[in-house]
Amino acid sequence: MTDIKLDCRGLACPQPVIRAKNALDQGADNLVVRVDNEAARDNLSRFGRSRNCAVEVRVDNGCFLVNILAAAAPDEEILKYSEYDCPVSFGSGNGIVQVISSDSMGRGSDELGWALLQSYIKTIHEITPLPRKILFYNGGVKLVAAGSGVIEDLRKLQKQGVTILVCGTCLDFYELKSVLEVGHISNMYEIMSSMSEAEKVVSPF
Repeated sequence: MTDIKLDCRGLACPQPVIRAKNALDQGADNLVVRVDNEAARDNLSRFGRSRNCAVEVRVDNGCFLVNILAAAAPDEEILKYSEYDCPVSFGSGNGIVQVISSDSMGRGSDELGWALLQSYIKTIHEITPLPRKILFYNGGVKLVAAGSGVIEDLRKLQKQGVTILVCGTCLDFYELKSVLEVGHISNMYEIMSSMSEAEKVVSPF
């Protein structure tokens, strides 16, 4: 078993995730990443699980140690049934990613644009198929913070299985991290991966 330890304290997202990915790609079986903030901890945990790895988190001297343990062998039950998996069709919505990158829809009045954008988000759950993910970055992060009129609508979408990812750097820029109401704090690596893997990216801008 190849053990690798990474000290990623002080690194801005998505650097901890990128370094963890490189270590796993180079053959690490047991990876321990030390980070000093909750956003990096959560991003690493989500990344590890996305690679079908076991993930354990513990606190050590004010830091988080994220242990990503690669599976020693494929699960027999997965192997047994994987050949019968049906490919996901575009109509299922699994290939659609919505991108909200501003706090105003269209050009002209900012007040009208804000109202239109909130109406747009309230309408998403009425459209079939639902998106697999909704990505919020730049001014779009204002929609997931306190004061937004669509928090309950977004929570409803989460309950319906839609993943909501929010740019952590953007939350810091607008000083909104402490009033985040819905979604997971994410990073540019995860946002770019979500868009590049999508069958279709939809944006109201």
